[in-house]
Amino acid sequence: MKEKIRETATDMFLNYGFKSVTMDDIANTMGISKKTIYSEYSNKTALVEDCVMGKFCSMSDGINEITELEKDPIEELFEIKKYVLGHLKDEKTSPQYQLMKYYPKIYMKLKDMQFEMMQHCVTSNIQRGMEMGLYRPNLDVEFIARIYFAGMNSIKDQVMFPLDRFSPIFLMETYLEYHLRGIVSPEGRQKLNEIINSNQQ
Repeated sequence: MKEKIRETATDMFLNYGFKSVTMDDIANTMGISKKTIYSEYSNKTALVEDCVMGKFCSMSDGINEITELEKDPIEELFEIKKYVLGHLKDEKTSPQYQLMKYYPKIYMKLKDMQFEMMQHCVTSNIQRGMEMGLYRPNLDVEFIARIYFAGMNSIKDQVMFPLDRFSPIFLMETYLEYHLRGIVSPEGRQKLNEIINSNQQ
């Protein structure tokens, strides 16, 4: 039952936001009593944390599977972007923003875990790109990895990037291209242009 509650709640939180969805909403959607949910979770915060950490772990596993294929580093980043967008949807509620606003402790825990994971993933990507001649040879790997993470977090700020003007898909796609154009070599730029052109067809 706990797994079913987590699955239903995660889907609802991603679609409607952490603040918007109540325990009553989850119970009604599942056709169970609110008491059943409280037999598994002491309060909504505990449920939110379980859903967030569960989603993070499944996303991490999916990203790790992509990186283990050791594709072309530029293609790898586009595959990861495609995977993330496919799982987080183009929601208009921005769950991560609501998480930051209403559940700051869970948000900070998630951010720390994301940083650890992205540092490993992005650092490896940059190093391979440099070795293959697709990225410029003189990059400061740690700086690029950290600035990439900082930018990925910044584009989720709804004050800076209002949802009515910037969709999550537009932000992720545009930021990824912005990041890559800053680090690619001439050979990498050609590869990047080929991928972008093929995606637009």
